[in-house]
Amino acid sequence: MEEKILHKKQNGLLVLIITILLWVAFIPVAVCSAIYMEEAYSTVGFVISTVLMIISILVLSFGWIPLLGLRIIKPQEALVITLFGKYIGTLKNEGFYFVNPFSSSINPADRTKLNQSGTTVNSQMIERTSTTSTASVPRKQISLKIMTLNNNVQKINDCLGNPIEIGIAVMWRVVDTAKAVFNVDNYKEYLSLQCDSALRNIVRLYPYDVTQNVDTTGDGNSDEGSLRGSSEVVAQRIKEEIQGKVTEAGLEIVEARITYLAYATEIAAVMLQRQQAAAIIDARKMIVEGAVSMVEMALDRLNKNKVVTFDEERKAAMVSNLLVVLCGNKDAQPVVNSGSLY
Repeated sequence: MEEKILHKKQNGLLVLIITILLWVAFIPVAVCSAIYMEEAYSTVGFVISTVLMIISILVLSFGWIPLLGLRIIKPQEALVITLFGKYIGTLKNEGFYFVNPFSSSINPADRTKLNQSGTTVNSQMIERTSTTSTASVPRKQISLKIMTLNNNVQKINDCLGNPIEIGIAVMWRVVDTAKAVFNVDNYKEYLSLQCDSALRNIVRLYPYDVTQNVDTTGDGNSDEGSLRGSSEVVAQRIKEEIQGKVTEAGLEIVEARITYLAYATEIAAVMLQRQQAAAIIDARKMIVEGAVSMVEMALDRLNKNKVVTFDEERKAAMVSNLLVVLCGNKDAQPVVNSGSLY
């Protein structure tokens, strides 16, 4: 299904003026015809007045039908027009249009709302709302503006099997109204479902945090990709995944962003302890490396300047004392030796 843009239909104002003038003109014609029929003195005059009376009645009775073909299109809106089930075209540019009065407009996603949390309102909610509120006029225009779909937070297992909670925000818009209306049943619900599916497909390829021997790109080599550290790359892959699925629905994905990312509640405490342990190990490793380098530097300087000469036993004792001082959690208490070094 290819989209056809109707450009030569912006004559709604002209049709409106002509219809009103015809109505105003045929009201006195009908009155005058009725009066002349009663006072007609010839057959020809009676026939003429009768014909004018019939035409006036027809115009006054059915002259409102052209008004059904008037359409108003606002900026960034579109209207899909069908006539007896056949797709005629789409009105996209803003203006006052006149189309076939017997044509109809289609918007299958009119009753589907994507609220602030991104959930689609189901049919039960629509029925309950319609029974408690006044009837609203169906909106047949299709919005061409950039809209945001913020799906609910989902619980998904990452590539290591750890359950995580993640949510995304997707900016999208309709670019092909014919595909959006005729290729899918409801393009808003279709988009929401494809976002959920694409999110699961991409998240299961990444670990939550950087992990060794994990290939996230599919090239056979391990890398440092992760959901927490490579959020931009993950969001781009999610966007491409969604775009590949919604192209047939006439939709364009402008941007996708990760809005929420955390471990699931059942493992959040354990993973926090794991992260704390990893941080402590890294810190200790850095402290030990620094302490060893400082001890080596101290011994080298002492030997180079010939300040004091140590045998292997005394050197080992000094190294042990320095490492205890440098690697301890608390400040060392100095002890002054007033006796002999040996």
